[in-house]
Amino acid sequence: MKTNIADIRRDYTKGGLRRRDLNENPLDQFRKWLDEAISSKVDEPTAVLIGTVSPEGRPSTRCVLLKELRDGQFVFYTNYESRKGSHLANNPYISLTFLWHQLERQVHVEGIAQKVSPQESDAYFRTRPYKSRIGARVSPQSHPIPNRGVIVKSFMQESLRYIGREVERPSNWGGYAVTPHRIEFWQGRESRLHDRFLYTLQADNTWTIERLAP
Repeated sequence: MKTNIADIRRDYTKGGLRRRDLNENPLDQFRKWLDEAISSKVDEPTAVLIGTVSPEGRPSTRCVLLKELRDGQFVFYTNYESRKGSHLANNPYISLTFLWHQLERQVHVEGIAQKVSPQESDAYFRTRPYKSRIGARVSPQSHPIPNRGVIVKSFMQESLRYIGREVERPSNWGGYAVTPHRIEFWQGRESRLHDRFLYTLQADNTWTIERLAP
């Protein structure tokens, strides 16, 4: 039986968001919401949908994991030669969207991405599980491969090569730090009258806060 997806809906009743409850700094507000997502045992609380744009102006999105919040920046790691890496090399503007279904919340970020230092990438790479480090070395991320066996064979060969040795970070793998200039907080409400607040960075590095219509 065919499902009528137009009939799939539910009300949002978890709570509201008031201007007086917001931190003046959006990064502090984000940390608060992220901590609440973690303490509420939300599935994959650091998962974030990132949007980039090709040289032809075509958008592309995919999920990665947020790995650090530091100095007003959002940090994630990836293969620099992946599709997103090639997009960011051409156009550093990026969007990030966090969605926490269980809390009926979203956070949307717009900003500019820049590579973190090789030293920072090295430090994070060393914290990754051994197999993840090997995988980063052998995967030509986003590029076609003839079959899964090819990548599995490369993984096994690289694993043997690094027995008893420190797995080195490949030069085409590392972090991006996103400096935001717009951050929107969305809280679901009944009757689709959702609460939305937009922080916008000003020239003097202060933030304005506006309520948006749902």
